[in-house]
Amino acid sequence: MTTLPGIADIHAAAARLSGLIIETPLIESQELNRRFGGRILFKPETLQRTGSFKFRGAYNKLSSLSAEERSRGVVAFSSGNHAQGVAASAAMFGVKAVIAMPSDAPAMKIANVRKMGAEVVPFDRFRDDRMTVIRPYMERGMVLVPPFD
Repeated sequence: MTTLPGIADIHAAAARLSGLIIETPLIESQELNRRFGGRILFKPETLQRTGSFKFRGAYNKLSSLSAEERSRGVVAFSSGNHAQGVAASAAMFGVKAVIAMPSDAPAMKIANVRKMGAEVVPFDRFRDDRMTVIRPYMERGMVLVPPFD
């Protein structure tokens, strides 16, 4: 049974991320408020360190690992945003990262992941099972950083 995070977990995550993330603003559009008859707010996470909110989860996961777990490296699968978050976080911790990415993922995201120092393992999203692709790395002891959970 999965235990959902509580408010204490959220506060702890915020403390771990303090000073590392961009506190993105809320932006309001009066025109959209009028058009839809409510208050519409946008949170531009594209301004975040890696261009999405995924950095937050990846960094929190890596920060929760023991030194021994980090020494084994991390593995993930993603077509872009999570891959970049894991690669950036791994670089910050000096941890080896292997990311399985679909071969048709955006070239810029693949390049960014490599530029951050992660190894990219391409796979065919229509033919290959991503868990099968990363399983050998997990069997060698690398820690899975899932794109959700």
